[in-house]
Amino acid sequence: MKRFLLSAAVAALSLAPLACDLEKTGAQLTADHVMVGTLLATPEVEISALALAGFDAGTVVPDGGDVISLPAQTAAVVFFGTKSGENSQPSGVSGATATLQPVGGQATALTEDGSGSYSRTNVAGSDPELAYQSGATYQFIASRNGTRYVGQVDDAPIQEAITRFHPPEGFLRHASGTALTFDRAAAAGNKERTLGFVTVVPVSSDGEKGQPTYSNVPTTPVEFLQLVAVPGTYREAQVTIPGTAFPKANQTYLVIFQAVRLGGAESNNLFIGSALLAGTADVGIIRTN
Repeated sequence: MKRFLLSAAVAALSLAPLACDLEKTGAQLTADHVMVGTLLATPEVEISALALAGFDAGTVVPDGGDVISLPAQTAAVVFFGTKSGENSQPSGVSGATATLQPVGGQATALTEDGSGSYSRTNVAGSDPELAYQSGATYQFIASRNGTRYVGQVDDAPIQEAITRFHPPEGFLRHASGTALTFDRAAAAGNKERTLGFVTVVPVSSDGEKGQPTYSNVPTTPVEFLQLVAVPGTYREAQVTIPGTAFPKANQTYLVIFQAVRLGGAESNNLFIGSALLAGTADVGIIRTN
């Protein structure tokens, strides 16, 4: 997109507090290293056999077969790269040491995956060193050749409960092929509303998750940089998921809603358009008819 990276930098600069360090900000505008990082947590989800099979709430289910549990998961992913011009696609930097650290806490090393990507995942407590802490300030750090590049997210948000996801029946009945709209919780105090990311995933009768049928989560470094420039669409009080996200009748879907805080470059050697995200999810269970 023409002149995009410069536009992203200017937009990010306009959001900076008036007391910011202008010298540091100026250096970040011209820095040629960029970072995209996410720390996202999803809670354990229990899906009743009623939701999987589409029975009425009064249906009797045999003992031992009434609930399928999907484990909690926390995942950290970092892309560390360089850019060589305002319109350039960032190129991944290999051979760095990438860590995630809550300020005042223990650093967690990420595994290099290649092409500038680094990650680590904790499923059902399998890797307790990687944990999500609401309220923490997280630093995403890449070190290479003795130089540290730091991005930061302040005040990792608490789970945002979506009322429509939790009807008395335990799951929401919904017509296949039709849009689903829900309202977000009000922002607490004087805080700015967090970003909201949605992913829809089908679930089979035995609890196996399929490929997402819908997601508005950025997936490429450039899409994350665009998010820095224009975050407003992710902060709207009402969210609409298109009907194409629910293509099949008599199907169970998970709607995963991530409430995410947006951070950015902390060190002056990192491009100001860098996008760092931390957040946690609420999950709705949808049964189509």
